[in-house]
Amino acid sequence: MQKIILIFLLVGGITNASAQRHMYIGLFGGLTHYKGDLGSSFLPSKPNAVGGFSMLFELNHRMIVRAEFNHGKVHGSDKLGDKNKMRNLDFTSKISEASLQFEYILFDLYEYKISPYFFAGIGTFKFSPYTKDSKGNIIMLAEQSTEGQGFYKERKDYKLQKLCIPFGGGVQWALSPRQRLAFEIGVRKTNTDYLDDVSTTYIDQNLLSQKRGGTATNIAYRGDEVPGGGTYPAEGTVRGNPDNKDWYLFSGISFRFSLQPAFRPSRYTYKPTTARTTCPSLF
Repeated sequence: MQKIILIFLLVGGITNASAQRHMYIGLFGGLTHYKGDLGSSFLPSKPNAVGGFSMLFELNHRMIVRAEFNHGKVHGSDKLGDKNKMRNLDFTSKISEASLQFEYILFDLYEYKISPYFFAGIGTFKFSPYTKDSKGNIIMLAEQSTEGQGFYKERKDYKLQKLCIPFGGGVQWALSPRQRLAFEIGVRKTNTDYLDDVSTTYIDQNLLSQKRGGTATNIAYRGDEVPGGGTYPAEGTVRGNPDNKDWYLFSGISFRFSLQPAFRPSRYTYKPTTARTTCPSLF
């Protein structure tokens, strides 16, 4: 959370030191998407919402620096893919993200009504994957060490706050000189493979049970919950692909409004009178 606050203070300092008439506030709402070891595409398994806000500072009419905060939820499941349905794993995680981005607008929206735009930057996000057991109880996956994190070979516990690289684009409409509407698709490349708690190989079932208990072994492999799923795999069997990091995506609509006061013409305009020269008149 300290990193999130630091990003907004940084942009706030830049804004205060510059002309505030170029400041915008953005409100964002949309859907989340996920790509990793569970499922096979960015398509969402079910509607998952994301919302957020941003502060935008114009460097000029086409280049913008924006600080952004988003909060949403992602979900993935083997039931959505074709390769690992018998593994029967799934996860859900809330995501809180803060980022600093550079945005480039192709056409000047003070002269045109519509323009495509592109953005890229760097951010940090918090996540905490969980699932539900066969009885509907919520199980926090990081606590279960499903792949032996913290005690097996050199596998370390994974951190629940990581870096991401947001990038993408969209289309903006100038509703007025002070209001804009944008449709945006933004991809997040992460530096973790544990957003979904799946990355490497299975460890020995007895060792996992000894270290973390029966719940961990029941959650690490759930093929026995579906017909034909089989039993817990042997140690070293592939569980995930550590070479491919996890991704997530936000798509939605953003409404932006300027903090610059509307121009108000003066009600009174000074008009100097023209001096007139007249000749004196007789009685």
